[in-house]
Amino acid sequence: QVQLVESGGGNVQAGGSLRLSCLASGSTNLITATGWYRQAPGKQRELVAAINRSGTTSYADSVKGRSTISRDNGKMTVYLQMNSLKPEDTAVYYCNSIPRQFAWGQGTQVIVSS
Repeated sequence: QVQLVESGGGNVQAGGSLRLSCLASGSTNLITATGWYRQAPGKQRELVAAINRSGTTSYADSVKGRSTISRDNGKMTVYLQMNSLKPEDTAVYYCNSIPRQFAWGQGTQVIVSS
C-alpha cells in the first residue's frame, strides 16, 4: 500500500502563491501517475493537475496557466506550485494516484481571501 501526506497549504491573499507537497511512502512503485485533487466546500472532489512517470503533465482549465505540477522521485514527493491564487481556489487539496487507488490523506487546506 501507499501512504500519502499533503502539506504546504495556508491562508493567502488573492494573487498570492503557495507550493503544496505530497510525500508518498510504501509501495510507490504501484503509482504510474499522480494527481492533485481538490474539494471545495459543498462541492465534489475534482482532479486539477496530473503528472505521469515520464513527466508529462496535464491541468484542469480552472488552474491551467497558474499552476505547475512537478515531481522529485528521489524525495518521493510531488509538488503543486500555485500562483495568482483566486478565492475560488479555496479548498482542501489532496494527492493520490490516477486512477485513485489509495486511501485519501488528510489533505492540506488552502484559503484564498479577496
